[in-house]
Amino acid sequence: MKINWTNMLTGVALAGALAVAGCGKKTESPGPAEKAGAALDRAAEKTGDAARTTSEAAKDAAGQAVQKTGEALEKAGAAVEKAGAGLQK
Repeated sequence: MKINWTNMLTGVALAGALAVAGCGKKTESPGPAEKAGAALDRAAEKTGDAARTTSEAAKDAAGQAVQKTGEALEKAGAAVEKAGAGLQK
């Protein structure tokens, strides 16, 4: 069997061309997995923002509650002192 160098060279050139074309940069749109990943990233970011906002609001509300409790205790303490002074007379 005689080797036909022209056919062999054509086959190697064709295989090389297919390899280069297959490895080229793809300009396709993102696939379903990439879209789902991007959606998860956006959802996680929004959740984090909402958690920070809620945390800040809760911190403010807790601070106000502590302040009002302190004011109520001061009023109660003043009333107890007044009652005690009345008992001592």
